Amino acid sequence: MKGVLILENGQKFYGNMLMKEPAVGEVVFNTGMTGYQETFTDPSYAGQIITMTYPLIGNYGLFHEIEQADRPYAAGFIVSELCDEPSNWQNEGKLATFIRTHHIPCLYGVDTRAVTRAIRSQGVMKGVIVPAAMAESAVRELFDTPLETQLVRRVTTREIRHMGSGRFHVAAMDYGAKTNIYKDFICNDCRLTIFPAETKAEEVLAVNPDGIFLSNGPGDPEDVPYIVEEVKTLIGKKPIFGICLGLQMLGLALGGKSRKLAFGHRGANHPVKDVRTGRVYITSQNHGYIIDEASLPDTVIVTHRNLHDNTLEGFECPDKHIMCVQYHPEASPGPTDNLYLFEQFIKMMEEN
Repeated sequence: MKGVLILENGQKFYGNMLMKEPAVGEVVFNTGMTGYQETFTDPSYAGQIITMTYPLIGNYGLFHEIEQADRPYAAGFIVSELCDEPSNWQNEGKLATFIRTHHIPCLYGVDTRAVTRAIRSQGVMKGVIVPAAMAESAVRELFDTPLETQLVRRVTTREIRHMGSGRFHVAAMDYGAKTNIYKDFICNDCRLTIFPAETKAEEVLAVNPDGIFLSNGPGDPEDVPYIVEEVKTLIGKKPIFGICLGLQMLGLALGGKSRKLAFGHRGANHPVKDVRTGRVYITSQNHGYIIDEASLPDTVIVTHRNLHDNTLEGFECPDKHIMCVQYHPEASPGPTDNLYLFEQFIKMMEEN
């Protein structure tokens, strides 16, 4: 079936629809050359239509062990070429089957370079994937649908869970955590108590953890002030490690302000500099918002900056035993440059 991506500025990009279901969401792009399965199952993409800039998607099939959630939460997928004959000794199926199974609208055969140029020049914007023959009135009705703002509530765990049996007890706040983050904690001698996003601070502290982890997640950090209030209560009680949305929660809780990037950082090839050592790390990223460095109190020490645009990528508060990064050190998809951060958090818990 012929389909079309229509951006809110009126631009249209034609292709083929894998299914007839329409999609509405914020259109973003990811620059990773591999890792489409990890990307598609990252809960941080909830509510977004993902454009993959690498042209060949699905060429190494599926391997369910590397999925980052029980299902994709994205609003839709846009790809150039959707491979129907994958080749990989670990392959367990075709990507097209996976997409159909989870009923995620997908538009393929698209000039994804043109889509990416549109977003880079004008910023992320609302868009719809619809059959090319859909009536204009129906398209307008889709555009009139407001974008969801409480995305964390959709992706968080519904109940307290336990994982691992290690020496260090970590209380993990699940705002949409990727599975590999938990695996990396377990590999670093940790056991986890995983809490729903809206859990009160008192309940978290009641399990007497050695440290607290604030996870990644979707959406605007200022949409969840109720989480920020609980983070304020947690600060100073136990060592805290935040990743992505977790950093943003800490930044807001410390009095900082967030702002939206024009087109975000999404991909597995973003250079980040550790300003303390001068070393540059290649990082995996997925965020559309950042904390404005100038809005943070003087007690915050900046540790990492993005070399593309000099935005804040990490900070610490030694007096409050806080460390956090905006990027994803768990390497799903890669690279593996940043696994040392889990070891640093273990050291912080050990010292405290």
